[in-house]
Amino acid sequence: MMIDMLDVVLFQPQIPPNTGNIIRLCANSGFRLHLIEPLGFDLDDKKLRRAGLDYHEFAAIQRHASFDSFIEKEQPKRVLAITTKTDNFYGDISFTTGDYLLFGSETGGLPEEVRAKIPDENKLRIPMLKESRSMNLSNATAVIVYDAWRQLGFPNAV
Repeated sequence: MMIDMLDVVLFQPQIPPNTGNIIRLCANSGFRLHLIEPLGFDLDDKKLRRAGLDYHEFAAIQRHASFDSFIEKEQPKRVLAITTKTDNFYGDISFTTGDYLLFGSETGGLPEEVRAKIPDENKLRIPMLKESRSMNLSNATAVIVYDAWRQLGFPNAV
Protein backbone atom coordinates (compact mmCIF):
# COMPACT_ATOMS: atom_id res chain seq x y z
CA MET A 1 0.00 0.00 0.00
CA MET A 2 1.59 3.29 -1.09
CA ILE A 3 0.90 6.17 1.25
CA ASP A 4 2.19 9.72 1.43
CA MET A 5 5.49 8.83 3.07
CA LEU A 6 9.08 9.30 2.17
CA ASP A 7 11.14 8.27 -0.80
CA VAL A 8 14.35 6.25 -1.00
CA VAL A 9 16.72 7.25 -3.80
CA LEU A 10 19.59 4.98 -4.86
CA PHE A 11 22.29 6.70 -6.88
CA GLN A 12 23.75 4.23 -9.39
CA PRO A 13 23.43 1.05 -7.29
CA GLN A 14 25.83 -1.71 -8.32
CA ILE A 15 24.91 -4.90 -6.42
CA PRO A 16 21.60 -6.58 -7.34
CA PRO A 17 20.85 -8.25 -3.97
CA ASN A 18 21.18 -4.90 -2.16
CA THR A 19 18.62 -3.29 -4.45
CA GLY A 20 16.38 -6.36 -4.14
CA ASN A 21 16.51 -6.08 -0.35
CA ILE A 22 15.69 -2.36 -0.60
CA ILE A 23 12.74 -3.10 -2.91
CA ARG A 24 11.40 -5.45 -0.23
CA LEU A 25 12.08 -2.82 2.48
CA CYS A 26 10.16 -0.18 0.52
CA ALA A 27 7.27 -2.56 -0.13
CA ASN A 28 7.03 -3.31 3.59
CA SER A 29 7.28 0.30 4.76
CA GLY A 30 5.31 2.13 2.06
CA PHE A 31 8.32 4.20 0.98
CA ARG A 32 8.72 4.81 -2.75
CA LEU A 33 11.97 3.86 -4.48
CA HIS A 34 13.86 5.83 -7.12
CA LEU A 35 16.79 4.34 -9.04
CA ILE A 36 19.21 6.77 -10.66
CA GLU A 37 21.01 5.31 -13.67
CA PRO A 38 23.23 3.86 -14.77
CA LEU A 39 22.50 0.75 -12.75
CA GLY A 40 25.20 -1.89 -12.33
CA PHE A 41 22.72 -4.62 -13.29
CA ASP A 42 19.54 -5.29 -15.23
CA LEU A 43 16.25 -5.07 -13.33
CA ASP A 44 15.52 -8.61 -14.47
CA ASP A 45 18.70 -9.86 -12.75
CA LYS A 46 18.05 -13.20 -11.02
CA LYS A 47 19.87 -12.10 -7.82
CA LEU A 48 17.83 -8.90 -7.61
CA ARG A 49 14.56 -10.80 -8.03
CA ARG A 50 15.61 -13.43 -5.49
CA ALA A 51 16.49 -10.82 -2.84
CA GLY A 52 13.25 -8.93 -3.45
CA LEU A 53 11.19 -12.14 -3.44
CA ASP A 54 7.70 -11.37 -4.70
CA TYR A 55 7.67 -7.84 -3.30
CA HIS A 56 8.45 -6.11 -6.61
CA GLU A 57 4.75 -5.85 -7.41
CA PHE A 58 4.12 -4.09 -4.07
CA ALA A 59 6.87 -1.48 -4.40
CA ALA A 60 6.57 1.80 -6.29
CA ILE A 61 9.79 2.00 -8.32
CA GLN A 62 10.82 4.77 -10.69
CA ARG A 63 13.95 5.00 -12.81
CA HIS A 64 15.72 8.26 -13.64
CA ALA A 65 18.40 8.78 -16.29
CA SER A 66 20.47 11.08 -14.05
CA PHE A 67 20.44 12.93 -10.75
CA ASP A 68 19.45 16.13 -12.53
CA SER A 69 16.51 14.44 -14.29
CA PHE A 70 15.42 13.01 -10.94
CA ILE A 71 15.44 16.52 -9.40
CA GLU A 72 13.61 17.98 -12.39
CA LYS A 73 10.87 15.33 -12.37
CA GLU A 74 10.36 14.95 -8.62
CA GLN A 75 11.07 18.54 -7.49
CA PRO A 76 11.74 17.40 -3.93
CA LYS A 77 11.30 19.88 -1.10
CA ARG A 78 14.17 18.26 0.81
CA VAL A 79 16.80 15.71 -0.16
CA LEU A 80 18.73 14.14 2.70
CA ALA A 81 22.02 12.65 1.53
CA ILE A 82 23.32 9.73 3.58
CA THR A 83 27.10 9.96 3.38
CA THR A 84 30.26 9.35 5.38
CA LYS A 85 31.43 12.82 4.25
CA THR A 86 29.72 14.81 7.03
CA ASP A 87 29.72 15.16 10.80
CA ASN A 88 25.89 15.39 11.02
CA PHE A 89 24.33 12.30 12.57
CA TYR A 90 21.01 11.07 11.20
CA GLY A 91 19.63 10.84 14.75
CA ASP A 92 19.84 14.61 15.10
CA ILE A 93 17.33 15.40 12.35
CA SER A 94 13.55 15.37 12.28
CA PHE A 95 12.31 13.51 9.23
CA THR A 96 9.16 14.82 7.59
CA THR A 97 6.69 13.41 5.11
CA GLY A 98 7.96 14.15 1.63
CA ASP A 99 11.67 13.80 2.41
CA TYR A 100 13.85 12.02 -0.15
CA LEU A 101 16.58 9.83 1.36
CA LEU A 102 19.53 9.69 -1.04
CA PHE A 103 22.08 6.86 -0.86
CA GLY A 104 25.20 6.43 -3.00
CA SER A 105 26.47 3.36 -4.77
CA GLU A 106 28.13 0.51 -2.92
CA THR A 107 31.47 1.07 -4.62
CA GLY A 108 31.74 4.86 -4.68
CA GLY A 109 29.13 6.39 -2.40
CA LEU A 110 27.79 9.76 -3.50
CA PRO A 111 30.20 11.57 -5.80
CA GLU A 112 31.30 15.11 -4.91
CA GLU A 113 29.30 16.64 -7.77
CA VAL A 114 26.09 15.21 -6.28
CA ARG A 115 27.00 16.04 -2.66
CA ALA A 116 27.73 19.63 -3.75
CA LYS A 117 24.04 20.00 -4.74
CA ILE A 118 22.86 19.12 -1.22
CA PRO A 119 22.99 21.73 1.58
CA ASP A 120 25.45 20.77 4.32
CA GLU A 121 22.68 20.54 6.94
CA ASN A 122 20.97 17.88 4.77
CA LYS A 123 23.98 15.57 4.70
CA LEU A 124 23.69 12.83 7.31
CA ARG A 125 25.87 9.99 8.50
CA ILE A 126 25.28 6.78 10.38
CA PRO A 127 27.60 6.50 13.41
CA MET A 128 30.26 3.82 13.11
CA LEU A 129 33.48 2.90 14.84
CA LYS A 130 36.46 5.02 13.81
CA GLU A 131 38.09 2.14 11.88
CA SER A 132 34.97 1.52 9.77
CA ARG A 133 34.59 2.83 6.23
CA SER A 134 30.93 2.25 5.44
CA MET A 135 27.91 0.03 5.94
CA ASN A 136 26.25 -2.30 3.49
CA LEU A 137 23.83 -0.28 1.34
CA SER A 138 20.70 -2.28 2.18
CA ASN A 139 21.54 -2.24 5.90
CA ALA A 140 22.19 1.51 5.89
CA THR A 141 18.92 2.10 4.05
CA ALA A 142 17.02 -0.01 6.58
CA VAL A 143 18.52 1.94 9.50
CA ILE A 144 17.42 5.29 8.07
CA VAL A 145 14.04 4.12 6.73
CA TYR A 146 12.95 2.62 10.03
CA ASP A 147 14.09 5.59 12.08
CA ALA A 148 12.29 8.00 9.74
CA TRP A 149 9.16 5.84 9.81
CA ARG A 150 9.35 5.63 13.62
CA GLN A 151 9.59 9.43 13.86
CA LEU A 152 6.45 9.71 11.72
CA GLY A 153 4.61 7.36 14.10
CA PHE A 154 4.63 4.27 11.86
CA PRO A 155 1.55 5.34 9.87
CA ASN A 156 -0.44 2.38 8.46
CA ALA A 157 1.75 -0.16 10.25
CA VAL A 158 0.28 -3.23 11.90
